[in-house]
Order: sequence, then C-alpha cells, then structure tokens
Amino acid sequence: MFNQKQRYCHLPSSTLKLDMPITKCKICSKEFYVKPSHQKIGWGKYCSNECRNKSQLLGKYFPCSICGKEIYRSPKLISRSKSKKYFCSKSCQTLWRNKEFSGKKSKNWKNGEQAYRNILKRSNIKPVCSVCGITDERILNAHHLDHDRTNNHINNLIWLCLNCHFLAHHDKVFASKINNMVTVAQLV
Repeated sequence: MFNQKQRYCHLPSSTLKLDMPITKCKICSKEFYVKPSHQKIGWGKYCSNECRNKSQLLGKYFPCSICGKEIYRSPKLISRSKSKKYFCSKSCQTLWRNKEFSGKKSKNWKNGEQAYRNILKRSNIKPVCSVCGITDERILNAHHLDHDRTNNHINNLIWLCLNCHFLAHHDKVFASKINNMVTVAQLV
C-alpha cells in the first residue's frame, strides 16, 4: 500500500518493530528499538542524542571557588590545575588571583616600600583627609607618621590631602599637631 505523504511503500509499524531488538539506554535506562545492523557495529547504546552527549562527559562538576556557580571541567583541565580551584569565568579567577598573589606573595614585591597606599585602601579606613576632611581620592596621599617609608604598619599610616601632606613635611608645628591628633584618636 502506498502512502501519499511518504515516497516508499509503508509497512505497518507493528511488523517493523517485531524484527528489531529492544535495548536499554545506558544513561536513562529507557527501552527503545535498535536496528540489528546498527547493533552489530556498536551503535544503538543510547536512546537519543542528548543521552549520547551525556555519555561523552568524562569530567566532573565543581563549584566556582568565588561565586559557587556549578561548572563542568574535563579530565584534561582537572589535571592541569595547580591550585585545584576552579572558576566559572575569568573575572572570578582574577578576583582570586588578586587576593592570593598580593603583598609578599607577588612576583613584583619589593619589601613593601611602595605598597603603603594599597595597605591603607585594603584596611577599610575611610579615604578621608585626617586633618581637613576632604574625601576626593584623587588628591589623597598616604602619610607615614614617623616619616619612615619602609614602616608600612597600619598604625603608622593615615590619609592626608595634598595640601595637608605638604604641610606635614614642611611645617613642624603642623606635623606635631597631626601626631597629637592621631595619638588622641588611638587612645579613644
């Protein structure tokens, strides 16, 4: 009997399926029919392309070390990781690297002589001039109370605007005023 919608003679589907063996999908265990010729050459293991694609994933799922988003990593990428930390994006990796390799762990560390501004920024001290109260970060400098640039202890650093910083280094009365003010603030 010839079907108008198809080009070839159409046999009832019940007779076709009787000749084909039933197998179970290796992923979802769903039963489906497989052509014997496909079974001979090793095909017919999966019920759909979706199940076949799942079978090809040999890696593992990991949470992103920064945001916790679940990500897939192939065995090759797992073996290449030195830190055994995995990230969903370059921005998450950069956040981790900036925390991990800052300060003494950085390749560019030079005994902390030039890190005083970053130390103040990371210390959660508000960037406000300690004398006049200016908050514009573009004109704020980190000032060493003992004038020793290698002493980058947080108790030795304060924020000063350009004008107050100049006066702290060139006016002894102003410098003693700043030291007294900081001493009183530390006692409170």
